[in-house]
Amino acid sequence: MIEILRARILQRHRTIAWPRQEPILPDRFRGRPVLDPAKCAAGCRRCREACPVGAIETESGLRLDMGRCLFCAACAEACPFGAIRFSTDYRLSACRREDLVLDGKMKSCARTLDEQMRRLFGRSLKLRQVSAGGCNACEADVNVLTTVVFDLGRFGIQFVASPRHADGLLVTGPVSKNMEEALVKTYEAVPAPKLVIAVGACAISGGAYRGHPKTCNGVSSVLPVDLFVPGCPPHPMSILEGLVQWLK
Repeated sequence: MIEILRARILQRHRTIAWPRQEPILPDRFRGRPVLDPAKCAAGCRRCREACPVGAIETESGLRLDMGRCLFCAACAEACPFGAIRFSTDYRLSACRREDLVLDGKMKSCARTLDEQMRRLFGRSLKLRQVSAGGCNACEADVNVLTTVVFDLGRFGIQFVASPRHADGLLVTGPVSKNMEEALVKTYEAVPAPKLVIAVGACAISGGAYRGHPKTCNGVSSVLPVDLFVPGCPPHPMSILEGLVQWLK
């Protein structure tokens, strides 16, 4: 026992200092895209043609849909004018789907729940995670939130095994046809009032599987979504920040 206590003292505090301090992210981290429509040349479609998921629109002005974006940076590499770049801003979440569409103007991040919902869930939020046909990338980053580094539980947020013990669902994956009924039944098993969180490009728009006849193109086509966390996969900090900002 003495050796265990000694090792724990030497290890000290391993949980990240966020939100008191900004997190230290990897050099290769690609965060919130930044658009400069003034640099976009008329008739140039290189960024649009380079995007593998059709997340970029140039016909009526430069627009980028973070809900579809895979954050592969192919658009930034293809643009010869520097109209698109990826910042290190990990704050990506939004409560409205339209707020994920960037056009060079400032868009709002995740807003807080209304007073009644925050009073119910602000101090304790239990979530049932559902993988609706995902590739396991988003699922892996969600699981990381329960480790000592991020420690989701210190904010009063926990994952539970049963939807009957949950306040809402955290869904990953494009919602394959095989998972559609299971997702709906899981949602119905959650007591009201309940929340739905879509994590990752697949859960938001279908991602790389958008338009495939065996998918539902995201959670919104099946359930009402209260919080969107874009990315492919989103960094654990992006998920954590979205949840905490949402709950205040």
